[in-house]
Amino acid sequence: MASQYNGTTGTADAGYSTNVHDLNIFYDTGNLTFLTMSSVLVLLMIPGVGFFYSGLARRKSALQLVLLSMLSVAVIGFQWFFWGYSLTFARTGNAFLGDLSQFGLMKTLAQPNGSAFLPDILLCLYQGMFAAITPALAIGAVADRGRMLPAIVFIFIWSTVVYDPIAYWTWNPNGWLYKLPAYDFAGGGPVHIASGSCALAYSVMLGKRTGYSKTHGLPYRPHSVTNVVLGTVFLWVGWFGFNGGSALAMNLRAVMACYVTNLAASCGGIVWVLLDYRLERKWSTIGFCSGAISGLVAITPAAGFVSPWAALVVGLLGGACCNLATKLKFLAGVDDALDIFAVHGVGGMVGNVLTGIFGALTRPPSRSYIAGLDGTAYPAIGWIQHNWVQLGYQLAAICAAFGWSFALTCTILFLMNLVPGLSLRVSATEEDVGIDDAQLGEFAYDYVESTRHVADAASPGSMSSSSCGSTHEKTSPGFI
Repeated sequence: MASQYNGTTGTADAGYSTNVHDLNIFYDTGNLTFLTMSSVLVLLMIPGVGFFYSGLARRKSALQLVLLSMLSVAVIGFQWFFWGYSLTFARTGNAFLGDLSQFGLMKTLAQPNGSAFLPDILLCLYQGMFAAITPALAIGAVADRGRMLPAIVFIFIWSTVVYDPIAYWTWNPNGWLYKLPAYDFAGGGPVHIASGSCALAYSVMLGKRTGYSKTHGLPYRPHSVTNVVLGTVFLWVGWFGFNGGSALAMNLRAVMACYVTNLAASCGGIVWVLLDYRLERKWSTIGFCSGAISGLVAITPAAGFVSPWAALVVGLLGGACCNLATKLKFLAGVDDALDIFAVHGVGGMVGNVLTGIFGALTRPPSRSYIAGLDGTAYPAIGWIQHNWVQLGYQLAAICAAFGWSFALTCTILFLMNLVPGLSLRVSATEEDVGIDDAQLGEFAYDYVESTRHVADAASPGSMSSSSCGSTHEKTSPGFI
C-alpha cells in the first residue's frame, strides 16, 4: 500500500521535501499504470481526428488535415511544457488563471496534483493530451481554404489564450467554475464547446469556399468513408482513456465512466442513422460515425456523474441534437465544412446541460453514488437530486466557454490576418489546385483527376442535402 504524501503541499514542489530517497512509495503502481495508459489512449485519438476529418474532406485537401492534427501534438507538446501546464494547473493562481510557478515544468515531479493518487508529472502528461486534442478538433475548420503557417501559429496562441484559461476555470480548485461549482468530468466545456466555438469562429473569419451554396454547401461526397470509419474507431477506443482516465485513479468510478461512454456512443450512432434513414431510406455509414462521435461528446462532461440509464438518454439526445444542429450553419450562413460546431460545440452543450439534470441518484441519502465511487463524498448534483440551481451553474459554464472561445478566436485571427505572411486564406488559384498540392507538395493518394470544378459534372438533381450538411451531400462520381 502506498504511503501518505508527507511533503510540502499547496505550492510547487518537486517532492523531495518528503526527505525520502524513493518517491515511488507515495503512489500505487496500478494507478500510475492506468493513467499512463489513459494518456496513450488520448494520444491515439488525435490521429483519429485527422483520419475522421480527412475522410470527410475533399481528396485534394485530405492530407493537410492529417498533418495538422499531428502538428497539434507537437506544437502543444512544447507549449504545455513551456507554460501551458503551469497556467492551467498551478496551485497558486487566482480565480481566472494560473501563474508561472511551474514554468518549464520546474518543481514538477512527485507532489500530488489533481488527486492524492497522481503525481504532478503524470497529471501533466495526461492533461497535456487533452490540451493537444482540443486545437486538433478545432483546426479542421481550415478545410479546403486555410493556409498552414497561420494555422500552426494559431494553435500555439489559441491554446495559451483560450484553452488554458477555460481548463483552469473548470478543473483547477482555484478556478471560478470549479468553485461555483459547475460539474464537467472530462471536458465538455474546455475541450468540446471551446473547440466547436473556435471552429465556428475560424469558419466565419476564413469565409466560404468557392462555389459554396447557402442551402446545399458544396455538392460532393466525403472522399473516403473508410478513413471516417478508421478515425471513428481510433476516437471511440481512445475515449475510454479520455473519460475513464478522468477519474484520476483506477477505481469503480473510472470503470463506470468507461461503461457509460460506450453506451452513449452506441445510442448516439443508432439515433443518427435512424434520423438519416427517415429522409433518404438509406443506411448511412457516415451518419453512424457522426452519431457515435456525438454520443461520445455529449457523455464527456457527464461520464463521472450519471448512471447507465441516464447515459442512454444522454446518448440519444446528444445524437439527435447534433444531427439537427448540422442545419444551423445554413441558417447562419457559415461554411463550417466538417460540422465541427454541430458535433462538438452543440454536443458539449447538451452534455453539460444533462449533467445538471441527471447528476446521479442519491444513495445513500445526501451522497452521490456515482461520483462517490471514487471514495469521495459529494453533495447533491443534479435536478434528479432536487438540486435545482445546478442547471444554472451548468449554463453559466456553457456561456463562459462559448463566449470566451468565440470572441477570442475571432480577435486572434483578425490580428493575425493583419501580419505580413500570416494571411489566413490561400489564394483562389491555390484553392482550385488543392491545399495538399499548393501548401504541402504531397498527396494522400496517387490519383488521376476526372473533374476539378463543381460545374464540370453537375447535373439537375445531383444535389441533395441531408442531415449532416456538406459532409453528406451527394453528386455524380469524379469530384475531388
